[in-house]
Amino acid sequence: EAAALRRLCRRARAGKEPAAARFYREEGNRLFGLRHYGAAARLYSQAASHELPGGPEVSLCFANRSAALFHLGRFEVCLEDIARAESHGYPDRLLPKVLLRKAECLLCLGRLQDAADALKVVENKIAMDGIMTSPTHQTVLKKLSQLKIKIREKESCPEPAREACGDTQRKSEIWEENDSISGASSSLSLHFDVERGRHLVASQDILPGQSLLKEEAFVSVLCPGESRLLQDSSETAWDTRVTNADLYCHHCLRQLLASVPCRGCSYAKYCSQNCADVAWEQYHRTECPLGALLLTLGVFCHVALRTVLLAGFAEVSRLVEWSHNGDKDLHNPEARCKHLSEAPDTRAGTRGIPGCSDSGQYQSSYQAVFNLLPHTEKHSPEHKFLCMLSVVAICEQLQEAGLEPAGLNQESSEKWSKAKTCEKTSGELSPELKTMAEAMLRHVLQLQCNAQAITVMQESGSRDGAVVNKKPVRLATAFFPVLSLLNHSCCPNISVSFSGTAATVRASQPIPSGQEILHCYGPHRCRMKVAERQQLLSQYFFECRCEACLDESDDKSVVSVRNSFCCPSCRAPMQVGEDMLHCSNEACAISVSRESLSCRLWDLQQQIKKALELLRDRKADQAIKMLLKCQMDAGNFLSPEHLLMGEVEDHLAQVYATLGKWQEAARHLKRSIEIVEMHHGPSSVEIGHELFKLAQILFNGFAVSEALSTIQRAEEILSVHCGPQSTQIQELQEMKTCLLELPRSILQRT
Repeated sequence: EAAALRRLCRRARAGKEPAAARFYREEGNRLFGLRHYGAAARLYSQAASHELPGGPEVSLCFANRSAALFHLGRFEVCLEDIARAESHGYPDRLLPKVLLRKAECLLCLGRLQDAADALKVVENKIAMDGIMTSPTHQTVLKKLSQLKIKIREKESCPEPAREACGDTQRKSEIWEENDSISGASSSLSLHFDVERGRHLVASQDILPGQSLLKEEAFVSVLCPGESRLLQDSSETAWDTRVTNADLYCHHCLRQLLASVPCRGCSYAKYCSQNCADVAWEQYHRTECPLGALLLTLGVFCHVALRTVLLAGFAEVSRLVEWSHNGDKDLHNPEARCKHLSEAPDTRAGTRGIPGCSDSGQYQSSYQAVFNLLPHTEKHSPEHKFLCMLSVVAICEQLQEAGLEPAGLNQESSEKWSKAKTCEKTSGELSPELKTMAEAMLRHVLQLQCNAQAITVMQESGSRDGAVVNKKPVRLATAFFPVLSLLNHSCCPNISVSFSGTAATVRASQPIPSGQEILHCYGPHRCRMKVAERQQLLSQYFFECRCEACLDESDDKSVVSVRNSFCCPSCRAPMQVGEDMLHCSNEACAISVSRESLSCRLWDLQQQIKKALELLRDRKADQAIKMLLKCQMDAGNFLSPEHLLMGEVEDHLAQVYATLGKWQEAARHLKRSIEIVEMHHGPSSVEIGHELFKLAQILFNGFAVSEALSTIQRAEEILSVHCGPQSTQIQELQEMKTCLLELPRSILQRT
């Protein structure tokens, strides 16, 4: 982790390094030659981020990346890169080749007239340059002739327009917005009481899958995440690893294919020039020189800084001053709201709830962020000191670098140049920076209880398989003021999904009118024992008293019962004990130490990791042998419904799928699904993801009727948790459309 942080800090601190750009471009050319176009495109992006802005070399990076994108079939993005190459002064002698690529992209997109116009530009260019006899020029002329023929063929035989499938044209979700809570459904109301604080309650009966809240993050900061090597690249002097910082836009969090680099550093990347410009104006011109420090201090400090930059100094100053003078109980908002729990009129009570405006509206605004609880009195003195030290380090660097006018959204450089002379002698922060520091410290403390992880479903393992295995990955940390109103339950009644920086909350089960809307902060009854959940929840400064925690004990919890050991001799369940576990079969009466079984479990997990490494190295046969041995070993001391038993079945399904043995893959995955269903329930999002994988296997194995029924069930579950517009739902609908278009004779046979 330290080595990974050093690599990221180097990229954030170093700015533009032409030597690095040359290395990445050459490495990209090597991988392009090996036809690893995706990896090559990533390296060309790295090269572009290290080139000096406006220089001709950056145009080479964009042109090379356009070639990789063309081979990947991403024609629209390829055209964007060609335009970037031209605008950055792509060498005139190389222009015909790029313009031919542009024409070919337009041809593939069916834009025949635009393609013909692009070829005319190439012809004019050739005519101006005169007679060309070199092999390269002859290749250009040959390609030009071929494209002309293709255009004439397509013009004479136009392709029939494809009819849109009715199933894929989904109706937009019915939505009636709340008058007093921004982004919330009219089926919710804001309440307050001393025990639960601010919370949301259903004001009418709610159905599963119904949207309850749609909120854009007030602020979000991308987390780099784990680094991994690109395909066929190796450890080198320059970093060839990729992280989420290379894969997602640093402003809108959309997935990157052809990134636009920051003008000042080689770390920040964006999906478009618009995102790059907006980020620079709103916050990145201040953050850019502080990149290494912000990565070192951590994402909470970064979120705190970006929060005050987005809010602007005027609003930050107003609320900080109000916290000093206007309300003695600001740090304990419940104290000033005790009377609200007795207020008979809901709207009258809402007006006094912290974060609400005078008219009683709760907006997704900086005022709402500022009024989230910092729990100042509950943090340890050591933690508060470290937070303060981090905030002061950021503000001192802002002051030393002369970044205050940008950081405080003020334009007068004259005022600040006069102030700098005083600062150099006094060594103290300016009054304005002290105000920023106070607000930032408040936000760092708030984040411990109010930070929301933005997650994405990210492909895991190799991408060249017919079955895509996805897992949720933390992408960013954010402030969602309205989402923060939801209290925790280890057995929640909602699901949260993300698209870019937007969060959508949906009911995961029927919620009757008057019931509280409950979110899981992480510790879930299906994943952890009661004691483990309570320990993790201690960071939120409360003891969970949800229904799951009150009804369960550690020895009778869902996790304990289903993830138990069985007797190594007779395979009967082992009775729970402190240090020794005893066989429940009186005829056997074997006793085994908990430590020995735990060590055996750990050894088994290491063997499974080795099997997956063999799979990544394309040694599928060896991976199967090792996994089958793991399966046999696990059955000797783990209960049949243990989650690890399901994981082994899932991995076996993955290996058989890579070999194209679809029936075997489906058989193992069905066993895995049975175990997942025991742990998480038949309508859980986990089951939805597993059914999605099974649908892909059945689709590839041509098991049409079974594939269609699996697709239907997966759609029903995932639409509740992720919404009808989610990527997985769209993929399921594409599979269904493809299967239903098969001839009737084939459908009847399968």
